[in-house]
Amino acid sequence: KKKLKISGRELLSVPTQVFGLEQLQVLEMSPERESCLRYRMELLPQEIGHLRNLTCLYLDSNNLKKIPAEIGTLSHLERLTLSNNSLSSLPAEMGALQRLQSLHLANNSLTELPETLCQLRSLTFLDVSDNKIDTIPSSIRHLEKLETLLLLFNSLESLPEDVCLLRNLHTLWLGNNHLRSLPAAFGELVNLDWGYNYCSCNFEGNPLENPPPEVCSRGPEGIRDYFSSLRRI
Repeated sequence: KKKLKISGRELLSVPTQVFGLEQLQVLEMSPERESCLRYRMELLPQEIGHLRNLTCLYLDSNNLKKIPAEIGTLSHLERLTLSNNSLSSLPAEMGALQRLQSLHLANNSLTELPETLCQLRSLTFLDVSDNKIDTIPSSIRHLEKLETLLLLFNSLESLPEDVCLLRNLHTLWLGNNHLRSLPAAFGELVNLDWGYNYCSCNFEGNPLENPPPEVCSRGPEGIRDYFSSLRRI
């Protein structure tokens, strides 16, 4: 079998036999969409590194407090879901997942966007909503393929200018942070969906002053004009 879903009420651990399934490509250990199940797994075993052919690993809604360094050996991994856990940090070895395209980290206890994530050059989707992140490293500019970045419900007070180099961004959600200003080059993100669609650029819940919310609502051209006028003053 190349796909395996493990389920069980009050699941606490993974059967050791799973790590002998070397041809496994998809491993799901998440109770998502199954409200009758409550998983309480706190530790992902180091033996996860034996599953070298994994492309998808689903671990949402457990009680994970730590991810082992061996996660970095999963060189074929393309999708990793770790939302709704208790993670306060990530291993540096995650930077070795150079095929990873989609990473879900919403609703954890991260206080910063780890530098190691900025090494994931193939990443197109990153969700770090509902954490405690107050800093975005300038190295985020290396995520050149990133199309979706979700940063809602964090503690951001500013964005680095380097965010404006992510020219492939189509979706950027910044709602419910502490942002008072945007980088001067923010209007260069012309591929963002600036409409009122579901996948729009979102600023709601921020005390924006520079530029003010009414300017942001005009999209990239309005933001560019605003900062151009400031430079002329």
